[in-house]
Parts: sequence; structure tokens; C-alpha cells
Amino acid sequence: MLVLAGIAVIALGFLLRFNPLLVVAASAAVTGIAAGLDPLKILAAFGHAFNETRYVTIIWIVLPVIGLLERFGLQERARAVVAGFGRATAGRLLIVYLLFRQLTAALGLTSIAGPAPTVRPLVAPMAEALAERQAGALDDAQRERVKALAAATDNVGLFFGEDIFLAIGSILLMKGLLEQFGIELQPFQLSVWAIPSAIAAFVIHGFRLWLLDRELAR
Repeated sequence: MLVLAGIAVIALGFLLRFNPLLVVAASAAVTGIAAGLDPLKILAAFGHAFNETRYVTIIWIVLPVIGLLERFGLQERARAVVAGFGRATAGRLLIVYLLFRQLTAALGLTSIAGPAPTVRPLVAPMAEALAERQAGALDDAQRERVKALAAATDNVGLFFGEDIFLAIGSILLMKGLLEQFGIELQPFQLSVWAIPSAIAAFVIHGFRLWLLDRELAR
């Protein structure tokens, strides 16, 4: 049971709003010590995960690039560009991005967008600029709501779009799990039945974005 102490560390760290990366690293260290691993083995496990997990390596490359672009005015430029779109609104912009995210994820292109490369430097500033044009100066709560909806749009589009792609891990996981219960399904069948869920997700989240425009208009 001591091995589960790492979960308590994560819960406490997030509750106290410590740095998430530090919290996760501390939780892994506590779990390793509770499992009887010496510090060198824990460090080796971190190194192995760093080398084997390509996403970790990519993060260290992407974040400095995004930081440099923001430093030299990427967000300001994005705001200026979107300000020239006459009938664009924050909700319409996010609906278009939702459709783009779902379609590309359905084709297996899950890594061409995301919170770090597109939402923070481009989509969120554009949505904020349009929201300010619709409603004037935004207070902190309104600004955070627009940012949250921009991030949620990316998550919804990816989550419900990627299951349409045949060779995605979630499809293969469902196929393997169902086989354990004697249910034989091909990946194509699972992919086809993911389409209604993706459409429903688009309609529901699109309605939320339409409500955002209504709120800003008021």
C-alpha cells in the first residue's frame, strides 16, 4: 500500500498548486522509494522514460520555439490578422478550429496542432481579440473563459476525431479488450461507429461556442 503514496503526493501537490512537472517527478520518486528502489534505479527509470517517450523529447524542442515566437510578437500578430476578418466572432473562429481539429485527427494527423503549438500562441489570442471586438474590454473571468473554451475545443476535436482513424491506439485497445470477452470486431467497424460520436461532440461543443457569442453580444 505504501506504493500508492505517490497518488497522495500528486493530489497534495496539485491542491497546493505547485509546479506540475515537479509534482509528477516527486510522486514518481516517492513511489520508487516506497517500492524499494534505490535512487540510482529511480534516476535510471527517469532517463529511460525520457529516451523512450518521444513526446517528452518533442516538448523540450517545441516549447523554446513557441517562447521565442511569442517573445517576438506572434500573439500580437495573430490578433492583428484576425481583427481584419469582418464577420468573424470568437465562437465562429473556435467552431472552424474544432472542425479542422476533428478532420485532421480523423486522418491520423494528431500532432499537427495542440495546446502548445497552436492554442496558446495562435487560437487563444485570436479568440480573445474577437471577443474584445464583440464585447469591449474583457474582465479576468471573461478572458479566462475564452482561453478555457479554446483549449477545450482542441481537446474535444482531438478526442472525438482520432477514434475515426483506423490505426490509432484507442481503436486497437478497444479491439483487444473486446476480444477478451469474445467479441470480434474489426478496426474499421469501430472506426465507423466513432463517426456518430464525433458528430454529436461537434454539435454539442459547437452549441457551447454559439452560446459564447450570445453572451459576448449581450
